[in-house]
Amino acid sequence: MRISVLCFDVSGNAAGRADLLARLLAPLGSVEVIGPRSGGGLWQPVASGPVRYTSVPARRMPGFVATMAELARRADGDLVYASKTRLASAGVGYLKRVAGRRPLLLDIDDWEVGFYLRSGFWGTVGRALNLRNPSGLPWTWLCERLTALADGVTVASRFLEHRFGGTLIPHVRDTDAWKPGCADAGEGRRLLGVEDKRIVMFLGTPRDYKGLDDLAAAVASLGRADVALAVVGAHAGSAAGKRVLARCPTAALMPWVPFEQVPALLSAADVVAVPQRATPDTVGQVPAKLFDAMALGRPVVSTRVSMIPEILEGCGLLVEPGDPPGLAAAIRKLLDDSAHAEALGARARERCVERYSFQAARGGLFPLIERVMAKSKGNP
Repeated sequence: MRISVLCFDVSGNAAGRADLLARLLAPLGSVEVIGPRSGGGLWQPVASGPVRYTSVPARRMPGFVATMAELARRADGDLVYASKTRLASAGVGYLKRVAGRRPLLLDIDDWEVGFYLRSGFWGTVGRALNLRNPSGLPWTWLCERLTALADGVTVASRFLEHRFGGTLIPHVRDTDAWKPGCADAGEGRRLLGVEDKRIVMFLGTPRDYKGLDDLAAAVASLGRADVALAVVGAHAGSAAGKRVLARCPTAALMPWVPFEQVPALLSAADVVAVPQRATPDTVGQVPAKLFDAMALGRPVVSTRVSMIPEILEGCGLLVEPGDPPGLAAAIRKLLDDSAHAEALGARARERCVERYSFQAARGGLFPLIERVMAKSKGNP
């Protein structure tokens, strides 16, 4: 079987979910990720990975109409799997379903419209009038309204499951490849330039709603010379990096790295922090890096946002979102009680293998694909 996975921007972190879907689907046949690129190349973390990509330059409307036609032409798989309710992915998928009679799966891992609601009424109105941007609010809203055109839907969180239905496929990880001891923690420390301190790590895209500012304030408030904050995904010259250093001047910052380096970096962490804030952006979101840490058996501190309490129940520490003192207290607890931290990490690993592994995800995804393909061939 040939499968075309549609990604609305292969130059950005949207490629992370598309790449995951492609790796999940690999046992079924030939898989290719297809989409526009807004930058000079692929998103760095996936650029050196095993997944095959085909991309075309991104354009704005009205030129994007021709881009859609080109993407539809290149998406020639027996099954089309669109990642996210965006025009360059879901929109192209709908075109293939209606005009090309190609079976279509739609994957929803974020409430995309929610990203446009953070700026209040008038800000949302302004964005609703922006028709030139193919990734803007009007086209995203339209793609969300047309989900019934898909033959099947997969979602990444309970919020999205309640909103769109479908099969739950979280941001799972390959727990056979990613496991405790699979990488050299010493190499991770050398990459970070932190070899003689306890490490509290944030790894991910440093957007405001990720709570990185809260984490920087929390670590700084510990007042401990033996503890370092390590941020992977931001450099000192970026806006996020400058804010981190303003709150925690001793933080070690590192830009995006290939997925292959993530296990070594996380293995070096004494605590992994995922301090999501409660906003329209995060109500349906589950951070993928949560599962990275769990697969590697690292102790995790996170917040009571979206599906995170269900995921970390009994195997991680939870605090209220936007609460730096509470975050600091949880981090201190894990740093001061290594046995408790190790036990939480071990339970997180067990949970990840049981519920959030490739094997667990394929148990729900592959039967869905079988049903969709059978229906497309006229079989009951």
